[in-house]
Amino acid sequence: QVQLVESGGGLVQAGGSLRLSCAASGRTLSGYAMGWFRQAPGKEREFVAGISRSGGSTFYADSVKGRFTISRDNAKNTGTLQMNSLKPEDTAVYYCATTWALIPGNKERQYDLWGQGTQVTVSS
Repeated sequence: QVQLVESGGGLVQAGGSLRLSCAASGRTLSGYAMGWFRQAPGKEREFVAGISRSGGSTFYADSVKGRFTISRDNAKNTGTLQMNSLKPEDTAVYYCATTWALIPGNKERQYDLWGQGTQVTVSS
């Protein structure tokens, strides 16, 4: 079964950190760019960060630039989103996704496989 599984979400105070992981099964991640998206209650899902197949190029939404770091370990078939200096407005369900595209774009339609999401809650 081809799937992505996120983990690492939870409740944290503002200013704290969380590390999200995305594990792939049935798919070799090195053949895909990866992205992280999030969806807050009552809002549309939005792009957070993306990373190229090799990990050599990364992309971030302006709202998380300088606070979040996306990485990947193709040998372990996993992706990671390190989130520092968290703010209450970062509260959302976070999803990882993969795309055939060389560049991980910021549009949902570019991604063909999604995880089930992991909840991140940042208290003030």
